[in-house]
Amino acid sequence: MTAKQVDEFDPIVERQREAARGAGLEPFFHDRLADGEPAPEVAVIPPGAFWIGARPNEHRVRECEQPRHEARFERAFAITRGAIRRFEYNRFLEATDHRRPRPYSWNNPDYPMFNVTARDAEAYAEWLSEQTGQVYRLPTEAEWEYAARAGTDGMFCFGEKIRREEVNCSGGLNCTRGLFICGMGRPVEVGSLPPNAWGLYEVHGNVQEFTQDHWRDSYSSSVQVGDEPYRSRDARNRRLRAVRGGSWFDSPGACRSASRASRHENEFDLNLGFRLVREIG
Repeated sequence: MTAKQVDEFDPIVERQREAARGAGLEPFFHDRLADGEPAPEVAVIPPGAFWIGARPNEHRVRECEQPRHEARFERAFAITRGAIRRFEYNRFLEATDHRRPRPYSWNNPDYPMFNVTARDAEAYAEWLSEQTGQVYRLPTEAEWEYAARAGTDGMFCFGEKIRREEVNCSGGLNCTRGLFICGMGRPVEVGSLPPNAWGLYEVHGNVQEFTQDHWRDSYSSSVQVGDEPYRSRDARNRRLRAVRGGSWFDSPGACRSASRASRHENEFDLNLGFRLVREIG
């Protein structure tokens, strides 16, 4: 059995369609840059609520993923279908004098952009906003997890276990189907693995993705407003960002929907990238 195929009559998919119709948009769409070229493709994410965080019995569950609590979204938003690609980020570099990332031998233009910091991602989002006349920004942790889950409640959007054909990670045994001991050791092209029900690619594995939330060692049990980022009072944690999704370098347990890690806002790495929210309304 391969990755679950999305049923066009699935109520989860219909929620997305209704939200898009309500906003006068298609479920998947591009804004346009000032020169007429398409901006990164985004998917509409419907309003709703979900339980953010991990169940106590999940493989490799950590204290920072608990307690599970409700997060609510009063309005729809859109999010890039995959991590920002190298060619998309390079348009920004060609148009500005922004710092160039450290080069590496992986030059495929459809790979996710890596060796960029949270500050670089925010600079790109600001440029994209200016180019399109829309608001682009890093997602909150809640937005990221809600979009990644796409109505599911298991360890992965594909179920409790994953296959090599579904997730680009370092491999393992505890939460994988079949013999999946080692991974590819590099990223794959954005959009090359099966999407979740809302059409998002590589929400598990490939590259870790920055959010705008400051790091915290555990959640509050209070109901969370999903589009409000967490801001820490701790001076150290204000320099740390929560990253989501795991990567090609990480074990399957680190790629779960609820898994989270911290990276410094000025840190860059070969397994660290980002996707963006595009606000609606």
